Amino acid sequence: MCEVARMRNEVIAVDQAFAFNCTKPSIPNEEVRVTWFNPRKSQVSKDIQHRIHQEQTWILFLPLKLEDSGIYQCIIKNANSCYRIPMNLTVFIKHWCATSRTTLENLSDEYQQTLHLGISGSLMCHLNFPETLLVDSIKWYKGCEEIESIGKQFEPRGMRLYVNTVSEQDSGSYACKAILNHAGAQYTVLNSISVDITERIENGGRIPKIIYPKNNSIEVKLGSRLIVDCNITDVKENTNLRCWKFNNSLVDDYYNDSKRVQEGVETNVSFPDHNFYTVNITFLEVKMEDYGIPFMCHAGVSVAYIVLRLPAPNFQAYLIGGLVTLAILVVSVLLIYNNFKIDLVLWYRSAFYSPGAIEDRKLYDAYVLYPKPQRESQSHDVDTLVLKYLPEVLEKQCGYKLFIFGRDEFPGQAVANVIDENIKLCRRLMVILAPESLSLGLLKNLSEEQIAVYNALIQDGMKVILIELGAIEDYSVMPESIQYIRQKHGAIQWRGDFSEKSQCAKTKFWKKVRYHMPPRRCPSSSSVQLQSQVPCSHRGGDKELVT
Repeated sequence: MCEVARMRNEVIAVDQAFAFNCTKPSIPNEEVRVTWFNPRKSQVSKDIQHRIHQEQTWILFLPLKLEDSGIYQCIIKNANSCYRIPMNLTVFIKHWCATSRTTLENLSDEYQQTLHLGISGSLMCHLNFPETLLVDSIKWYKGCEEIESIGKQFEPRGMRLYVNTVSEQDSGSYACKAILNHAGAQYTVLNSISVDITERIENGGRIPKIIYPKNNSIEVKLGSRLIVDCNITDVKENTNLRCWKFNNSLVDDYYNDSKRVQEGVETNVSFPDHNFYTVNITFLEVKMEDYGIPFMCHAGVSVAYIVLRLPAPNFQAYLIGGLVTLAILVVSVLLIYNNFKIDLVLWYRSAFYSPGAIEDRKLYDAYVLYPKPQRESQSHDVDTLVLKYLPEVLEKQCGYKLFIFGRDEFPGQAVANVIDENIKLCRRLMVILAPESLSLGLLKNLSEEQIAVYNALIQDGMKVILIELGAIEDYSVMPESIQYIRQKHGAIQWRGDFSEKSQCAKTKFWKKVRYHMPPRRCPSSSSVQLQSQVPCSHRGGDKELVT
Protein backbone atom coordinates (compact mmCIF):
# COMPACT_ATOMS: atom_id res chain seq x y z
CA MET A 1 0.00 0.00 0.00
CA CYS A 2 1.12 3.50 -0.78
CA GLU A 3 1.27 6.27 1.81
CA VAL A 4 -1.26 8.99 0.86
CA ALA A 5 -0.10 12.60 1.02
CA ARG A 6 -2.21 15.69 1.64
CA MET A 7 -4.58 16.67 -1.16
CA ARG A 8 -3.34 19.54 -3.35
CA ASN A 9 -6.04 21.93 -4.59
CA GLU A 10 -5.50 23.84 -7.82
CA VAL A 11 -7.99 26.37 -9.24
CA ILE A 12 -7.09 27.47 -12.78
CA ALA A 13 -8.95 29.43 -15.46
CA VAL A 14 -9.85 27.61 -18.67
CA ASP A 15 -7.81 27.74 -21.91
CA GLN A 16 -4.47 28.19 -20.17
CA ALA A 17 -1.36 26.04 -20.09
CA PHE A 18 -1.01 24.34 -16.73
CA ALA A 19 1.61 22.04 -15.22
CA PHE A 20 1.97 20.28 -11.87
CA ASN A 21 5.15 18.67 -10.62
CA CYS A 22 4.89 15.53 -8.52
CA THR A 23 7.82 15.50 -6.11
CA LYS A 24 8.60 14.46 -2.57
CA PRO A 25 11.71 16.20 -1.26
CA SER A 26 12.75 13.32 0.99
CA ILE A 27 13.25 10.99 -2.02
CA PRO A 28 16.05 11.71 -4.57
CA ASN A 29 14.57 12.04 -8.06
CA GLU A 30 17.04 9.65 -9.65
CA GLU A 31 15.88 6.81 -7.41
CA VAL A 32 12.12 7.00 -8.07
CA ARG A 33 9.57 6.17 -10.73
CA VAL A 34 6.63 8.58 -11.11
CA THR A 35 3.32 7.64 -12.76
CA TRP A 36 0.31 9.94 -13.26
CA PHE A 37 -3.33 8.77 -13.33
CA ASN A 38 -6.37 10.74 -14.50
CA PRO A 39 -9.75 10.91 -12.67
CA ARG A 40 -10.81 7.71 -14.50
CA LYS A 41 -7.76 6.01 -12.89
CA SER A 42 -6.18 5.48 -16.29
CA GLN A 43 -2.49 6.12 -16.74
CA VAL A 44 -1.73 9.47 -18.34
CA SER A 45 -0.01 9.22 -21.72
CA LYS A 46 3.65 10.17 -22.13
CA ASP A 47 3.17 11.15 -25.75
CA ILE A 48 3.98 14.88 -26.00
CA GLN A 49 1.50 15.24 -28.85
CA HIS A 50 -1.40 14.52 -26.47
CA ARG A 51 -3.07 17.55 -24.92
CA ILE A 52 -2.73 15.96 -21.47
CA HIS A 53 0.52 14.08 -21.04
CA GLN A 54 3.28 13.29 -18.58
CA GLU A 55 6.81 14.62 -18.96
CA GLN A 56 9.21 13.14 -16.38
CA THR A 57 7.55 14.03 -13.02
CA TRP A 58 5.20 16.66 -14.51
CA ILE A 59 1.63 16.44 -15.78
CA LEU A 60 0.90 19.00 -18.53
CA PHE A 61 -2.42 20.41 -19.75
CA LEU A 62 -1.90 22.17 -23.08
CA PRO A 63 -4.36 23.86 -22.70
CA LEU A 64 -6.95 23.31 -19.95
CA LYS A 65 -10.52 22.41 -20.78
CA LEU A 66 -13.56 22.53 -18.51
CA GLU A 67 -13.88 18.76 -18.63
CA ASP A 68 -10.37 18.39 -17.15
CA SER A 69 -11.67 19.09 -13.64
CA GLY A 70 -11.25 16.16 -11.29
CA ILE A 71 -8.83 14.40 -8.97
CA TYR A 72 -5.53 13.38 -10.53
CA GLN A 73 -3.07 11.19 -8.68
CA CYS A 74 0.63 10.53 -9.04
CA ILE A 75 2.38 7.50 -7.62
CA ILE A 76 6.01 7.87 -6.50
CA LYS A 77 7.83 4.58 -6.02
CA ASN A 78 11.33 3.52 -5.24
CA ALA A 79 12.84 0.28 -3.99
CA ASN A 80 11.73 0.84 -0.41
CA SER A 81 8.63 3.04 -0.41
CA CYS A 82 5.52 4.22 -2.25
CA TYR A 83 3.68 7.56 -2.06
CA ARG A 84 0.40 8.65 -3.61
CA ILE A 85 -0.17 12.38 -4.04
CA PRO A 86 -3.68 13.48 -5.09
CA MET A 87 -4.30 16.78 -6.89
CA ASN A 88 -7.81 18.23 -7.03
CA LEU A 89 -8.01 20.32 -10.21
CA THR A 90 -10.84 22.80 -10.70
CA VAL A 91 -11.15 24.47 -14.09
CA PHE A 92 -13.48 27.47 -14.38
CA ILE A 93 -14.40 30.15 -16.90
CA LYS A 94 -12.93 33.56 -16.22
CA HIS A 95 -13.33 36.70 -18.30
CA TRP A 96 -10.29 38.78 -17.58
CA CYS A 97 -11.02 42.51 -17.29
CA ALA A 98 -14.75 41.82 -17.64
CA THR A 99 -17.43 42.60 -15.10
CA SER A 100 -19.59 39.53 -15.75
CA ARG A 101 -18.72 36.11 -14.32
CA THR A 102 -20.18 32.72 -15.14
CA THR A 103 -18.73 30.87 -12.18
CA LEU A 104 -19.20 30.88 -8.44
CA GLU A 105 -17.78 33.74 -6.42
CA ASN A 106 -15.62 31.47 -4.24
CA LEU A 107 -13.54 30.31 -7.22
CA SER A 108 -10.43 32.40 -7.64
CA ASP A 109 -7.02 31.82 -9.17
CA GLU A 110 -5.54 35.05 -7.86
CA TYR A 111 -2.16 35.07 -6.17
CA GLN A 112 -2.08 37.13 -2.98
CA GLN A 113 1.08 39.27 -2.73
CA THR A 114 2.05 42.08 -0.37
CA LEU A 115 4.05 45.27 -0.80
CA HIS A 116 5.37 47.36 2.10
CA LEU A 117 4.63 51.04 2.23
CA GLY A 118 7.54 53.42 1.62
CA ILE A 119 10.12 50.89 0.39
CA SER A 120 10.74 49.16 -2.93
CA GLY A 121 9.34 45.71 -3.61
CA SER A 122 8.54 43.34 -6.41
CA LEU A 123 5.75 41.11 -7.70
CA MET A 124 6.40 37.61 -8.96
CA CYS A 125 4.89 35.95 -12.03
CA HIS A 126 4.48 32.28 -11.12
CA LEU A 127 5.52 30.17 -14.12
CA ASN A 128 6.07 26.66 -12.82
CA PHE A 129 6.70 24.58 -15.92
CA PRO A 130 9.31 22.03 -17.03
CA GLU A 131 12.28 23.21 -19.08
CA THR A 132 10.71 21.86 -22.27
CA LEU A 133 8.29 24.82 -22.24
CA LEU A 134 10.13 27.94 -23.31
CA VAL A 135 8.97 31.39 -22.25
CA ASP A 136 8.66 33.65 -25.29
CA SER A 137 7.53 36.90 -23.71
CA ILE A 138 6.05 38.21 -20.44
CA LYS A 139 3.79 41.26 -20.21
CA TRP A 140 2.67 42.99 -17.02
CA TYR A 141 -0.66 44.73 -16.39
CA LYS A 142 -2.09 46.93 -13.66
CA GLY A 143 -5.82 46.63 -13.76
CA CYS A 144 -6.38 46.12 -17.49
CA GLU A 145 -3.66 48.47 -18.72
CA GLU A 146 -0.33 47.11 -19.89
CA ILE A 147 2.79 48.40 -18.19
CA GLU A 148 4.61 48.92 -21.45
CA SER A 149 7.91 50.60 -20.59
CA ILE A 150 10.25 51.12 -17.70
CA GLY A 151 9.26 54.16 -15.68
CA LYS A 152 10.00 55.69 -12.33
CA GLN A 153 7.31 53.68 -10.55
CA PHE A 154 7.30 50.29 -12.29
CA GLU A 155 10.11 48.28 -13.89
CA PRO A 156 8.98 45.05 -15.59
CA ARG A 157 11.88 42.62 -15.70
CA GLY A 158 10.77 39.27 -17.03
CA MET A 159 9.16 37.26 -14.28
CA ARG A 160 9.35 40.20 -11.87
CA LEU A 161 7.69 43.59 -11.69
CA TYR A 162 9.74 45.95 -9.55
CA VAL A 163 7.77 48.62 -7.69
CA ASN A 164 9.81 51.62 -6.51
CA THR A 165 8.88 53.38 -3.24
CA VAL A 166 5.54 51.70 -2.68
CA SER A 167 2.53 53.96 -2.02
CA GLU A 168 -1.14 53.33 -1.23
CA GLN A 169 -2.01 53.77 -4.93
CA ASP A 170 0.00 50.67 -5.79
CA SER A 171 -2.55 48.31 -4.29
CA GLY A 172 -5.10 46.57 -6.48
CA SER A 173 -5.19 43.98 -9.25
CA TYR A 174 -2.19 43.08 -11.38
CA ALA A 175 -1.63 40.41 -13.98
CA CYS A 176 1.26 38.88 -15.88
CA LYS A 177 0.72 37.21 -19.22
CA ALA A 178 3.27 34.84 -20.76
CA ILE A 179 3.52 32.95 -24.05
CA LEU A 180 4.92 29.42 -23.81
CA ASN A 181 6.34 27.38 -26.70
CA HIS A 182 6.13 23.60 -26.70
CA ALA A 183 6.53 21.12 -29.56
CA GLY A 184 5.96 23.82 -32.17
CA ALA A 185 2.78 25.25 -30.58
CA GLN A 186 2.16 28.35 -28.45
CA TYR A 187 0.12 28.52 -25.26
CA THR A 188 -0.95 31.35 -22.94
CA VAL A 189 -0.55 31.62 -19.18
CA LEU A 190 -2.26 34.39 -17.19
CA ASN A 191 -1.50 35.05 -13.51
CA SER A 192 -3.90 37.32 -11.65
CA ILE A 193 -2.28 39.00 -8.65
CA SER A 194 -4.06 40.79 -5.84
CA VAL A 195 -1.74 43.24 -4.07
CA ASP A 196 -2.19 44.54 -0.52
CA ILE A 197 -0.18 47.42 0.95
CA THR A 198 0.96 47.07 4.56
CA GLU A 199 3.02 49.20 6.91
CA ARG A 200 6.72 48.38 7.11
CA ILE A 201 7.46 46.28 10.21
CA GLU A 202 10.63 47.38 12.00
CA ASN A 203 10.99 44.70 14.66
CA GLY A 204 12.83 42.38 12.34
CA GLY A 205 10.24 39.64 12.29
CA ARG A 206 9.49 40.23 8.61
CA ILE A 207 12.89 41.43 7.44
CA PRO A 208 14.37 38.95 4.96
CA LYS A 209 17.60 37.24 5.95
CA ILE A 210 20.41 36.75 3.45
CA ILE A 211 22.05 33.40 4.16
CA TYR A 212 24.73 33.84 1.51
CA PRO A 213 26.80 35.80 0.60
CA LYS A 214 28.22 37.04 3.89
CA ASN A 215 30.12 40.12 2.70
CA ASN A 216 32.92 37.80 1.67
CA SER A 217 35.40 37.56 -1.17
CA ILE A 218 35.65 34.84 -3.82
CA GLU A 219 38.80 33.70 -5.58
CA VAL A 220 38.23 33.36 -9.31
CA LYS A 221 40.62 33.10 -12.25
CA LEU A 222 40.73 35.81 -14.86
CA GLY A 223 38.64 34.92 -17.91
CA SER A 224 36.69 32.13 -16.19
CA ARG A 225 32.91 31.70 -15.90
CA LEU A 226 31.34 32.23 -12.47
CA ILE A 227 27.87 31.78 -10.98
CA VAL A 228 27.12 33.05 -7.47
CA ASP A 229 23.85 32.29 -5.67
CA CYS A 230 22.19 34.69 -3.26
CA ASN A 231 20.19 32.60 -0.77
CA ILE A 232 17.41 34.37 1.14
CA THR A 233 14.79 33.38 3.69
CA ASP A 234 11.64 35.50 4.01
CA VAL A 235 8.12 35.16 5.36
CA LYS A 236 5.53 33.98 2.86
CA GLU A 237 3.49 37.18 2.67
CA ASN A 238 6.48 39.41 1.87
CA THR A 239 7.15 40.43 -1.70
CA ASN A 240 10.48 42.16 -1.11
CA LEU A 241 12.67 43.12 -3.98
CA ARG A 242 15.32 40.41 -4.44
CA CYS A 243 18.01 41.28 -6.98
CA TRP A 244 21.68 41.84 -7.70
CA LYS A 245 23.03 45.38 -8.11
CA PHE A 246 26.33 46.83 -9.19
CA ASN A 247 27.30 50.47 -8.80
CA ASN A 248 23.75 51.20 -7.49
CA SER A 249 22.20 49.83 -10.70
CA LEU A 250 20.56 46.52 -11.50
CA VAL A 251 23.17 44.30 -13.11
CA ASP A 252 20.92 43.74 -16.13
CA ASP A 253 20.79 47.52 -16.62
CA TYR A 254 24.48 48.14 -16.00
CA TYR A 255 25.56 45.38 -18.40
CA ASN A 256 22.67 45.88 -20.81
CA ASP A 257 24.98 46.25 -23.83
CA SER A 258 27.48 43.46 -23.30
CA LYS A 259 25.26 41.01 -21.35
CA ARG A 260 28.51 39.75 -19.84
CA VAL A 261 27.06 39.82 -16.31
CA GLN A 262 23.44 38.73 -15.90
CA GLU A 263 20.96 38.10 -13.14
CA GLY A 264 19.37 34.66 -13.25
CA VAL A 265 15.78 33.56 -12.78
CA GLU A 266 14.67 33.50 -9.16
CA THR A 267 13.64 30.15 -7.69
CA ASN A 268 11.99 29.42 -4.37
CA VAL A 269 11.18 26.53 -2.08
CA SER A 270 8.19 26.79 0.23
CA PHE A 271 8.41 25.76 3.86
CA PRO A 272 5.59 25.88 6.46
CA ASP A 273 6.63 29.22 7.98
CA HIS A 274 8.83 30.83 5.32
CA ASN A 275 10.10 30.71 1.76
CA PHE A 276 13.66 30.04 0.69
CA TYR A 277 14.67 32.11 -2.36
CA THR A 278 17.65 31.82 -4.65
CA VAL A 279 18.64 34.42 -7.21
CA ASN A 280 22.01 34.11 -8.90
CA ILE A 281 24.41 36.34 -10.77
CA THR A 282 26.34 34.94 -13.74
CA PHE A 283 29.69 36.22 -15.00
CA LEU A 284 30.10 34.85 -18.51
CA GLU A 285 33.74 35.99 -18.42
CA VAL A 286 35.48 37.52 -15.43
CA LYS A 287 37.58 40.57 -16.36
CA MET A 288 40.11 42.64 -14.44
CA GLU A 289 37.56 45.39 -13.96
CA ASP A 290 35.41 43.03 -11.85
CA TYR A 291 38.02 42.53 -9.12
CA GLY A 292 37.93 44.43 -5.85
CA ILE A 293 34.47 45.99 -6.36
CA PRO A 294 31.40 44.75 -4.43
CA PHE A 295 28.46 43.14 -6.19
CA MET A 296 25.41 43.63 -3.98
CA CYS A 297 22.59 41.19 -3.30
CA HIS A 298 19.43 43.02 -2.17
CA ALA A 299 16.46 41.48 -0.39
CA GLY A 300 14.19 44.29 0.75
CA VAL A 301 16.19 46.23 3.31
CA SER A 302 18.77 43.46 3.66
CA VAL A 303 22.00 43.76 1.69
CA ALA A 304 25.08 41.56 1.36
CA TYR A 305 27.95 41.64 -1.07
CA ILE A 306 30.69 39.60 -2.65
CA VAL A 307 34.07 40.84 -3.88
CA LEU A 308 35.99 38.98 -6.56
CA ARG A 309 39.72 38.61 -6.14
CA LEU A 310 42.50 36.93 -8.06
CA PRO A 311 43.69 33.58 -6.67
CA ALA A 312 46.86 33.75 -4.60
CA PRO A 313 49.89 32.32 -6.41
CA ASN A 314 50.22 28.63 -5.79
CA PHE A 315 53.79 28.60 -4.54
CA GLN A 316 53.57 24.92 -3.71
CA ALA A 317 52.70 24.09 -7.31
CA TYR A 318 55.52 26.33 -8.55
CA LEU A 319 57.91 24.72 -6.09
CA ILE A 320 56.91 21.20 -7.06
CA GLY A 321 57.05 22.13 -10.73
CA GLY A 322 60.49 23.68 -10.26
CA LEU A 323 61.80 20.66 -8.37
CA VAL A 324 60.40 18.27 -10.98
CA THR A 325 61.92 20.37 -13.76
CA LEU A 326 65.25 20.50 -11.92
CA ALA A 327 65.17 16.73 -11.36
CA ILE A 328 64.42 16.11 -15.04
CA LEU A 329 67.21 18.52 -16.00
CA VAL A 330 69.70 16.82 -13.66
CA VAL A 331 68.74 13.35 -14.88
CA SER A 332 68.99 14.53 -18.49
CA VAL A 333 72.41 16.08 -17.86
CA LEU A 334 73.60 12.91 -16.14
CA LEU A 335 72.32 10.75 -18.98
CA ILE A 336 73.92 13.00 -21.57
CA TYR A 337 77.17 13.12 -19.61
CA ASN A 338 77.17 9.36 -19.09
CA ASN A 339 76.63 8.69 -22.79
CA PHE A 340 78.84 11.45 -24.14
CA LYS A 341 81.32 11.87 -21.28
CA ILE A 342 84.31 10.67 -23.27
CA ASP A 343 83.46 12.81 -26.31
CA LEU A 344 82.93 15.88 -24.10
CA VAL A 345 86.25 15.41 -22.27
CA LEU A 346 88.16 14.86 -25.51
CA TRP A 347 86.52 17.92 -27.07
CA TYR A 348 87.38 20.03 -24.04
CA ARG A 349 90.99 18.91 -24.15
CA SER A 350 91.18 19.63 -27.84
CA ALA A 351 89.63 23.08 -27.42
CA PHE A 352 91.33 24.37 -24.27
CA TYR A 353 94.61 22.50 -23.74
CA SER A 354 97.73 23.86 -25.44
CA PRO A 355 100.01 21.54 -27.40
CA GLY A 356 103.03 22.59 -25.31
CA ALA A 357 105.00 20.30 -23.03
CA ILE A 358 103.60 19.48 -19.60
CA GLU A 359 105.84 20.78 -16.79
CA ASP A 360 105.94 17.63 -14.65
CA ARG A 361 109.46 16.40 -15.59
CA LYS A 362 107.93 13.34 -17.30
CA LEU A 363 109.33 12.18 -20.62
CA TYR A 364 106.69 9.68 -21.66
CA ASP A 365 102.88 9.71 -21.58
CA ALA A 366 102.59 5.96 -20.96
CA TYR A 367 104.69 2.92 -20.17
CA VAL A 368 103.35 -0.10 -22.11
CA LEU A 369 103.52 -3.40 -20.24
CA TYR A 370 102.50 -6.46 -22.24
CA PRO A 371 102.99 -10.26 -22.18
CA LYS A 372 105.64 -11.86 -24.35
CA PRO A 373 104.41 -15.35 -25.32
CA GLN A 374 106.95 -18.01 -26.20
CA ARG A 375 105.11 -19.30 -29.28
CA GLU A 376 104.83 -17.31 -32.50
CA SER A 377 101.03 -17.75 -32.84
CA GLN A 378 100.44 -16.30 -29.41
CA SER A 379 102.51 -13.15 -29.92
CA HIS A 380 101.04 -12.04 -33.27
CA ASP A 381 97.95 -10.15 -32.00
CA VAL A 382 99.75 -8.66 -28.99
CA ASP A 383 102.70 -7.51 -31.07
CA THR A 384 100.38 -6.05 -33.74
CA LEU A 385 98.51 -3.99 -31.17
CA VAL A 386 101.56 -2.94 -29.16
CA LEU A 387 104.19 -2.44 -31.85
CA LYS A 388 102.01 -1.25 -34.73
CA TYR A 389 98.60 0.13 -33.64
CA LEU A 390 99.61 1.91 -30.44
CA PRO A 391 102.43 3.86 -32.12
CA GLU A 392 100.32 4.51 -35.23
CA VAL A 393 97.29 5.93 -33.40
CA LEU A 394 98.57 7.34 -30.10
CA GLU A 395 101.96 8.60 -31.29
CA LYS A 396 101.46 9.56 -34.91
CA GLN A 397 97.80 10.65 -34.89
CA CYS A 398 97.45 11.98 -31.34
CA GLY A 399 100.95 13.16 -30.48
CA TYR A 400 101.53 10.98 -27.43
CA LYS A 401 104.92 9.52 -26.54
CA LEU A 402 105.06 5.90 -25.40
CA PHE A 403 107.83 3.79 -23.84
CA ILE A 404 107.54 0.22 -25.12
CA PHE A 405 109.98 -2.23 -23.64
CA GLY A 406 111.76 -4.05 -26.43
CA ARG A 407 111.59 -1.03 -28.69
CA ASP A 408 112.83 1.99 -26.78
CA GLU A 409 115.58 0.74 -24.40
CA PHE A 410 119.26 1.00 -25.33
CA PRO A 411 121.13 -2.24 -26.11
CA GLY A 412 123.18 -3.61 -23.28
CA GLN A 413 121.19 -1.99 -20.48
CA ALA A 414 120.14 -4.12 -17.54
CA VAL A 415 116.43 -4.91 -17.65
CA ALA A 416 115.77 -3.92 -14.07
CA ASN A 417 117.52 -0.60 -14.45
CA VAL A 418 115.71 0.16 -17.73
CA ILE A 419 112.33 -0.48 -16.18
CA ASP A 420 113.03 1.33 -12.92
CA GLU A 421 114.43 4.40 -14.61
CA ASN A 422 111.91 4.74 -17.42
CA ILE A 423 108.71 3.98 -15.58
CA LYS A 424 109.42 6.96 -13.35
CA LEU A 425 109.45 9.09 -16.49
CA CYS A 426 105.91 8.01 -17.52
CA ARG A 427 102.54 9.53 -16.67
CA ARG A 428 100.49 6.35 -17.18
CA LEU A 429 101.00 2.60 -16.97
CA MET A 430 99.29 0.73 -19.83
CA VAL A 431 98.90 -3.00 -19.20
CA ILE A 432 97.97 -5.24 -22.15
CA LEU A 433 96.30 -8.58 -21.28
CA ALA A 434 95.53 -11.45 -23.66
CA PRO A 435 93.43 -14.56 -22.95
CA GLU A 436 96.48 -16.80 -23.46
CA SER A 437 98.20 -14.95 -20.64
CA LEU A 438 95.96 -16.83 -18.22
CA SER A 439 96.92 -20.32 -19.38
CA LEU A 440 100.66 -19.54 -19.51
CA GLY A 441 100.68 -17.65 -16.22
CA LEU A 442 102.38 -14.73 -17.87
CA LEU A 443 102.85 -11.53 -15.89
CA LYS A 444 102.92 -13.71 -12.79
CA ASN A 445 106.58 -13.62 -11.75
CA LEU A 446 108.24 -11.30 -14.25
CA SER A 447 110.47 -8.69 -12.69
CA GLU A 448 109.25 -6.17 -15.25
CA GLU A 449 105.68 -6.53 -14.06
CA GLN A 450 106.64 -6.38 -10.40
CA ILE A 451 108.72 -3.24 -10.77
CA ALA A 452 106.17 -1.50 -13.02
CA VAL A 453 103.18 -2.21 -10.83
CA TYR A 454 105.07 -1.35 -7.65
CA ASN A 455 106.14 2.00 -8.97
CA ALA A 456 102.70 2.72 -10.46
CA LEU A 457 100.63 1.89 -7.39
CA ILE A 458 102.93 2.51 -4.44
CA GLN A 459 105.59 5.10 -5.18
CA ASP A 460 104.10 7.45 -7.73
CA GLY A 461 100.36 6.85 -7.53
CA MET A 462 100.39 6.43 -11.31
CA LYS A 463 97.09 5.86 -13.13
CA VAL A 464 96.80 2.47 -14.82
CA ILE A 465 95.09 1.74 -18.15
CA LEU A 466 94.13 -1.93 -18.48
CA ILE A 467 93.46 -3.20 -22.02
CA GLU A 468 92.06 -6.67 -22.69
CA LEU A 469 92.92 -8.15 -26.06
CA GLY A 470 89.76 -10.28 -26.04
CA ALA A 471 87.23 -11.36 -23.41
CA ILE A 472 88.81 -12.41 -20.11
CA GLU A 473 86.29 -13.93 -17.72
CA ASP A 474 88.49 -15.35 -14.93
CA TYR A 475 91.03 -13.11 -13.22
CA SER A 476 91.68 -15.47 -10.30
CA VAL A 477 94.95 -16.76 -11.82
CA MET A 478 96.16 -13.21 -12.40
CA PRO A 479 98.43 -11.43 -9.92
CA GLU A 480 96.62 -9.66 -7.11
CA SER A 481 97.87 -6.31 -8.36
CA ILE A 482 96.21 -6.88 -11.74
CA GLN A 483 93.01 -8.08 -10.03
CA TYR A 484 93.01 -4.90 -7.93
CA ILE A 485 93.45 -2.69 -10.99
CA ARG A 486 90.64 -4.52 -12.84
CA GLN A 487 88.29 -4.18 -9.90
CA LYS A 488 89.03 -0.50 -9.23
CA HIS A 489 89.47 0.98 -12.71
CA GLY A 490 87.86 -1.56 -15.03
CA ALA A 491 89.29 -2.50 -18.42
CA ILE A 492 89.05 -1.42 -22.04
CA GLN A 493 88.31 -4.31 -24.42
CA TRP A 494 89.72 -4.53 -27.92
CA ARG A 495 87.31 -6.05 -30.44
CA GLY A 496 89.00 -4.84 -33.60
CA ASP A 497 89.87 -6.93 -36.63
CA PHE A 498 93.46 -5.59 -37.08
CA SER A 499 92.58 -3.98 -40.38
CA GLU A 500 93.35 -0.47 -41.56
CA LYS A 501 89.84 0.57 -40.50
CA SER A 502 90.80 -0.14 -36.87
CA GLN A 503 93.57 2.44 -36.92
CA CYS A 504 91.41 5.58 -36.59
CA ALA A 505 91.63 7.64 -33.41
CA LYS A 506 87.91 8.48 -33.70
CA THR A 507 86.68 4.96 -32.97
CA LYS A 508 85.21 4.13 -29.58
CA PHE A 509 88.16 1.99 -28.47
CA TRP A 510 90.73 4.67 -29.15
CA LYS A 511 88.51 7.37 -27.65
CA LYS A 512 88.39 5.37 -24.42
CA VAL A 513 92.18 4.97 -24.44
CA ARG A 514 92.69 8.69 -25.14
CA TYR A 515 90.20 9.53 -22.36
CA HIS A 516 92.43 7.72 -19.82
CA MET A 517 95.61 9.20 -21.25
CA PRO A 518 96.90 12.59 -19.99
CA PRO A 519 95.51 15.68 -21.79
CA ARG A 520 97.31 16.47 -25.03
CA ARG A 521 96.19 18.31 -28.20
CA CYS A 522 96.61 16.34 -31.39
CA PRO A 523 99.26 17.98 -33.61
CA SER A 524 97.91 19.89 -36.57
CA SER A 525 100.06 17.83 -38.89
CA SER A 526 98.53 14.64 -37.55
CA SER A 527 95.21 15.47 -39.11
CA VAL A 528 96.89 15.63 -42.51
CA GLN A 529 98.68 12.40 -41.82
CA LEU A 530 95.42 10.85 -40.62
CA GLN A 531 93.62 11.78 -43.81
CA SER A 532 96.42 10.41 -45.99
CA GLN A 533 97.22 7.22 -44.13
CA VAL A 534 94.00 6.23 -42.30
CA PRO A 535 90.53 6.39 -43.94
CA CYS A 536 88.76 7.68 -40.76
CA SER A 537 86.08 9.50 -42.72
CA HIS A 538 85.03 6.21 -44.15
CA ARG A 539 84.56 4.81 -40.62
CA GLY A 540 82.93 7.88 -39.05
CA GLY A 541 79.56 7.30 -40.68
CA ASP A 542 77.26 4.39 -40.02
CA LYS A 543 78.98 2.49 -37.19
CA GLU A 544 82.15 2.04 -35.17
CA LEU A 545 84.18 -1.05 -36.01
CA VAL A 546 86.24 -0.87 -32.82
CA THR A 547 84.42 -0.59 -29.50
